[in-house]
Amino acid sequence: MDLKEMLAHRRAIRVYDKTKHIDTERVADCLRLAQLAPTSSNMQLWECYHITDTKTLEALHRACFQQTAVTTAQELVVFVVRPNYVKRRATTILTFQERNIREHFPKEKQEKYLKRWSMYYKKAIPFLYGRFFGLFGLLRKGLMQLLTPFRPMLHQTSEADGNVILHKSCALVAETFMLAMSEIGYDTCPLEGFDSWRVKRALHLPFSAQISMIVSCGIRDEATELGERFRIPFEEQYFRI
Repeated sequence: MDLKEMLAHRRAIRVYDKTKHIDTERVADCLRLAQLAPTSSNMQLWECYHITDTKTLEALHRACFQQTAVTTAQELVVFVVRPNYVKRRATTILTFQERNIREHFPKEKQEKYLKRWSMYYKKAIPFLYGRFFGLFGLLRKGLMQLLTPFRPMLHQTSEADGNVILHKSCALVAETFMLAMSEIGYDTCPLEGFDSWRVKRALHLPFSAQISMIVSCGIRDEATELGERFRIPFEEQYFRI
């Protein structure tokens, strides 16, 4: 399929054909491709849990209110954001950037870029992502309000704003996965209707983890009519300035 065909094929499938099986390894390959999705500052503060175990699937059926998009699916993927991985990810990415600069940048520019990335991942990222019961967010928000009369500033700096950024990045990963699934003829449905507490308990996740999205996987039941796809007229959503 080309991109246009993939986008046309991808639909939110609510009923899957239980007689048509999908290859678990091919689903895992699609999740590997989803790693290519962009994330804010390349922090990649997400995880995916590929659910194939029958007992875990049953627990998630209940957590997802027995929706047919879940109960008829063969497999599920739970996308999770991990705010507590900031230090770990920043250290890993900085190590990569330092090696990348030394191997590929001109020698006369290496120190400049090494210093820039070190400042970003050792100072800026901990400042922007730091958490302490909402207090760091309030501090950042207040500081940005004081500085904005003098220069353009980032205003979305509260801890709630940070969560939005994490989930936006994770949604890009989930969409990339769903398009990869469409490319091989598999179907998906993104779900936001679930009991996050029960999902975390089923997956043995800590309190700090946040369930971003659950994507069900299978092959559509052709006997179930999808109907015509509806979208708001493009002219109402497109503005050229």
